[in-house]
Amino acid sequence: MVWVMTKTAQRPTLAEIREWPATVSVTSAALALNVSRAHLYQQISQEAAPVRTLKVGNRISVVTSSILAILEEQP
Repeated sequence: MVWVMTKTAQRPTLAEIREWPATVSVTSAALALNVSRAHLYQQISQEAAPVRTLKVGNRISVVTSSILAILEEQP
């Protein structure tokens, strides 16, 4: 299954994120974290992102478990 987010996409629930594959796009991660895609890319480029990333060639993927760790800590 491919996770594609559009401008009209709603923020996914925690239950939905738990069903995501091991890695997702920066766009999907930004939506889950409720930040802009540009902001998350900026954090990644500055090595200040709160999530783990994997870079293969020019493609950056975000590790889903790192998204869950952040969201599960929130009250």
